Amino acid sequence: MQNILEGLTIIEGSAFIAAPSGGMTVAQLGADVIRFDQIGGGIDYRRWPVDSKGNSLYWHSLNKGKRSIAVDLKSDEGRELIVDLITVAGENRGIFVSNFPARGWLADKKLRDRREDLIYVSLAGDRHGSSALDYTVNSKVGIPFLNGDGKTPLNSALPAWDIIAGQQIAVGLLAAERHRRLTGEGQLVSLTLADIALATMGHLGYLAEAQVSGVARQPMGNSIFGTFGHDFECSDGGRVMIVGVSLSQWNALVQLTGVKNEISALEIELEIDCCQEGDRFIARHQLIEIIAPWFKARSTAKAHQELATAGVCWGPYQTLSELVSKDVDCSIQNPLFSLIEQPGIGELLTPSQPLKFHALPSEEPLPAPALGQNTEEILIQVLGLSDQQIGRLLEKRIVALAD
Repeated sequence: MQNILEGLTIIEGSAFIAAPSGGMTVAQLGADVIRFDQIGGGIDYRRWPVDSKGNSLYWHSLNKGKRSIAVDLKSDEGRELIVDLITVAGENRGIFVSNFPARGWLADKKLRDRREDLIYVSLAGDRHGSSALDYTVNSKVGIPFLNGDGKTPLNSALPAWDIIAGQQIAVGLLAAERHRRLTGEGQLVSLTLADIALATMGHLGYLAEAQVSGVARQPMGNSIFGTFGHDFECSDGGRVMIVGVSLSQWNALVQLTGVKNEISALEIELEIDCCQEGDRFIARHQLIEIIAPWFKARSTAKAHQELATAGVCWGPYQTLSELVSKDVDCSIQNPLFSLIEQPGIGELLTPSQPLKFHALPSEEPLPAPALGQNTEEILIQVLGLSDQQIGRLLEKRIVALAD
């Protein structure tokens, strides 16, 4: 954790991936992110994967470094309490992030009537007001047809749009906060998961390709579009991913595998120049055949050893189990990680924020809070409630403490 955003307070009402990851990003940069949940947990509080006691590893992983207040959100008094938290006075307060529907008691106008300079970052499914998840958006923008054989759509296990949305939330929040510091003006910052996917497809040239050429991108299997990259099988069945995007990467691969003469002959035959990235893509099938024997003649360990010293851009194929049990980069030997005691779960290998600000000292990442762990201190520190007022709220079950 690095405290470059220390002093900034953000209220978060969220579920699933995108909004929680946006809040976690700024929390790991030192902001005080206060997450509110229904007493007993919201719709994602028990989401898989879970440990043997039913604790959600998913929920706890996405809420590192935050504080938690548990409130009866079904009651008018509980909702009013959250509105108070969102709109409380203070120069570094009045910032709200949510992917809950921005209507009713969480409508922008209702909140802004209480604090005119409110910054409200609101994520929705699509611009029509419909709900959407990463997988429904992904199917709409065509990515599943680029996986597998291209005939039967194949979903991705990685929720890319949710992840990008989380980062967009953090960027939007910080941009609006800077605008407020300069002008005194708050604002509603809205974004949708569907538009994030469409924008990204545009930024990466997928949309322009379909418009200009009239032909949509075709599935590549394990090759990389527009350049040379493919996986190769070693003598013991292990596989290695090789990429030759830059000329130096390509030359290193050619030199290591000793196929310069075969490549030269292929260039003459096809009238291409493999120093050109696009030509390497055109000839990818022939190039794979030329290079594959080098890998087939070596064990996976031997190939790794030679690739590591040759300047080739490569990566091993390994399972998640192998990643966490064998890979030194996924261990405390990497400064990104620390062993953190997560209440209710136990010791976990926990990543901090990958951004490093070299003018600031780094600290260990903070665990996720237990549900309602900070209820009392938030009511005292942020809203200034008395012990008697808090006691009444607890007695009426408007708020709850951690179990």
